[in-house]
Formats: sequence, C-alpha cells, structure tokens
Amino acid sequence: MAVSPTEKFREFLITRGQRLTPERRITVEEVFADHEHFDVETLAERLAAKSDGRRVSRSSVYRHVAAMEEAGLIRKIARQDDRDLYEHSYGYPHHDHLICRETGELIEFRSPELDAILERVAAEHGFRVEGHRLEVYGLSREARKPRPRRHSKLDRV
Repeated sequence: MAVSPTEKFREFLITRGQRLTPERRITVEEVFADHEHFDVETLAERLAAKSDGRRVSRSSVYRHVAAMEEAGLIRKIARQDDRDLYEHSYGYPHHDHLICRETGELIEFRSPELDAILERVAAEHGFRVEGHRLEVYGLSREARKPRPRRHSKLDRV
C-alpha cells in the first residue's frame, strides 16, 4: 500500500471539494485500526467509547462510511441482523467469502484455482476481468451440528 487509507481518503475528498475533517480522520483511522468486518452501528459505538472530547455523531459516521465506500476504501459484503457488514477493500488482498445462513459466520478464503478458472472462462469469451466478488451461502460446521433432542412426555409412553 503506497498511500495510507487516510491519505487515500483525503485525496478522494479533495476531488469532491471537501476536506478531511478531524471527525472524518478519526472515522477512517478507526475503520482501518484492524481488519474486522463491521457494521455502522458498531463502528459508531466504538467511536463513542473512544471519544477523546471530540464526538462523531452517528449520522456523520453513516455519511463517512458511505464516502469511504464510494472512495473504494471499503465495501459491503453481507447483511446480518438487518445491518450491512463492511470490510476493507483498499490495501487488503482479494478474497472471497463463505457465509453461514444460520449463524452469520463469515469465512474468508483465497483460491488461486478459482481465479485461474475465472480467467480462463473470461478469455474464452473475450472478457477482461477487473475483479470479482464471490459469496457462497450455506451452513457452517457449527450450524450443521446435531442439536440435542428434547424428549417429550409421549416418548415415555
């Protein structure tokens, strides 16, 4: 990564005639503090908990996240509990996801074999791949574990 996420965001904002305010800086730095999937509400709560006298309003966090998505720094990857989940797209290697329908577990994986298949299929159709996004939905190992069966009174008859 030649340019930090904060600098990349600053450059994007300049193209829109905006500046990197302290609140925007705090938000982008918190998003890139670690590589965890996040939703906007959780991010707003984390920012409120870390408030060093400079509060970032919840509505501002929503606007900052939308701008970071538009800038190509983050992307939506799934929806859990009626909330969009985001992840870094800038400075993080391409990967795909397995998503459990029951538990919401997200498993990141990389597959050179899959990339090769996509390149071959694209070449067969005269198509130039610029990127792809693969989300595989199913049930995780945890979700498939047998649940303990509750015995009913009729079982004793």
